[in-house]
Amino acid sequence: MSIDLHVHTRVSDGSMDMVQIALLAKRLGLKGLGIANHDTVAGLDEALEVGRKHGINIIPGIEISAYDYQRGRKAHILGFLMDNPALVGKACQTTLEKRQDNSRWIVEKLQAEGYPISWELVEILAAGSTNVYRQHIVHALLETGYTPAFRGELYEKLFGKPKNGIPGGIVSREIEYMDVFEALNIVKKAGGIAVLAHPVGYNNQELIPELINKGLDGLEVWHPSHNEKAVEELSALAEHYGLLQTGGSDFHGMYEGKENPLGSRVMPEEWLERLLAYKRTRKVGQT
Repeated sequence: MSIDLHVHTRVSDGSMDMVQIALLAKRLGLKGLGIANHDTVAGLDEALEVGRKHGINIIPGIEISAYDYQRGRKAHILGFLMDNPALVGKACQTTLEKRQDNSRWIVEKLQAEGYPISWELVEILAAGSTNVYRQHIVHALLETGYTPAFRGELYEKLFGKPKNGIPGGIVSREIEYMDVFEALNIVKKAGGIAVLAHPVGYNNQELIPELINKGLDGLEVWHPSHNEKAVEELSALAEHYGLLQTGGSDFHGMYEGKENPLGSRVMPEEWLERLLAYKRTRKVGQT
């Protein structure tokens, strides 16, 4: 059984809706999907219903966009099988508001720089999402002919990160995110299973022992940003600490901007069984 436990839909910054993803998953032979949209639990009931209709085992979740303020790095927390998802959704509301304000600023800045995309166009392209994301803004630039691809020269000019003394793109601005320990705590309070997302991709290895001390339940071992060496090291680390192991493609559809098909990274069926057994037998609502 193939399980992709890291999937984004149109509810956040994916390009495909839940029905489209379920039909694709069925054609690919995937038996399970973890729906983990950014900072929102909206759409999870629909996802479960669509999954039942198409014979796909849906694991409801969330990916909280958090930050390790001690080291100055992003650190995302995946929350699965929450008893009280609304509690987590409410805690993430501030992030959604900040992201929306920042997206408005980006569009206004781009207009001033000679890219006459409108907020109305961006909102149309973001229909179905809880937020306007960077991907929707780039989509508007693509639709209006300013770029032939989601990732390319214009993307770097506008959104590129500062590196090696070179300043970032003209609209490269981050919002203030939730503290990673707060994110972990809120998932646990909601009765969910808390997993550190793509730890190697965000260089979060030093953070792992600290999160374990606060009740971390698992590590995302299989991810597109993890090579085979990273997978082996993370798996060994998880085994050492008795943590769950999860994984998936981090699917965003065409908004990924590079090759990353649904199911291109999967987790072994045994680890889904362990995750479900862990939920059944362990009280995960305590920190």
